[in-house]
This record gives sequence, C-alpha cells and structure tokens, in this order.
Amino acid sequence: MVNVDVLDEEAGLAYASVAQRSVLSHGGCYLAAGPTPEPVEGTWDSSRVVVIEFPDMDHIREWYDSPDYRRARRIREGKVRVGKLFVEGAPPEGFALPA
Repeated sequence: MVNVDVLDEEAGLAYASVAQRSVLSHGGCYLAAGPTPEPVEGTWDSSRVVVIEFPDMDHIREWYDSPDYRRARRIREGKVRVGKLFVEGAPPEGFALPA
C-alpha cells in the first residue's frame, strides 16, 4: 500500500512514469490507484492511494532495491511524499486475534 502526496505535479508525473515501469517490470500489478476517497472511519493523511500486488516479498525487495526504482526515488526527492507499507498476504481462512 502506498500513500502519496504530490508537492510538484511535474515531478509527480515523472516519478509515476518511472515507478510504474519499474513495478511492472518486477512482476507487480496495480490493484487500485487514484485520489484518496473520503474515509469511512478515522482520517487518511494523504491525497492519493495506490495498492500494488507482487507475487511475493522477494519480488518486492528486488523491485525496491533495483536501479530503476532508485532512479524513481531520486526524481521524487523533496517533490513527492510517499509512505509505503509492505505486507505479506493473509491465509485464506483470514486472521485470528492473539489470545
């Protein structure tokens, strides 16, 4: 999951172009992307949200450390605020709360 706030639209477009190509070239796919909708509960502190799926954590690590994504990070530096949360999938039966 990625939270995004674009401070400079030109840099944001340049970052998005490079980042999208890098995600797709490392096996990622976009599940949702766009302006952050009104939260049903609580607050959401970013103007845009993106949900990306990768086959596994190894692909995520490979993508995040890749030269093409490092380039994207340099493009956005100081111009696009990004917060990322990498999550391993849940089992098919859901999750259980600790006892």
